Amino acid sequence: MRRKDREKDIDFAKRVFEECEYATIAMIDTDSNPYCIPISPVIYSDVIYFHCAIQGRKLDCIKNSNNVCISAVSYTNLLPDRFTTEYKSAVAKGICEIVTDEDEILFALKLITQKYALSNMNAFSQEVENSIGKLYIVKINIYSITGKENIAS
Repeated sequence: MRRKDREKDIDFAKRVFEECEYATIAMIDTDSNPYCIPISPVIYSDVIYFHCAIQGRKLDCIKNSNNVCISAVSYTNLLPDRFTTEYKSAVAKGICEIVTDEDEILFALKLITQKYALSNMNAFSQEVENSIGKLYIVKINIYSITGKENIAS
């Protein structure tokens, strides 16, 4: 990291992933071209989960190369009078795998629902029943995570 004065610890980086509305996952496609797309991540310990369709370019990329990088931002504030932006950001690198264990799928779906639809948890069981077989849960085993912050003083 170039700006060591803005570097934060691992707990900070994990909080960014907990607080972000979305993150962007970067991958390599089957033609060795870069590809990135927003995802709705949840972090649990040293794992990031997200859901996706059971077919598509994202899955093709993961099957091609399961080594990925994810960037998240949980806070921004433009300061045009100072020609800067306040922010809290994090980058994680990891190895992807499609989750096949039913208990882990349910666990990840519950985490995702608690983050993105907490007010609708009463419909969780019905939604899971409607969704199983129509989505995959992808697990990213994190091997590197860094955080960075710029808050103007």
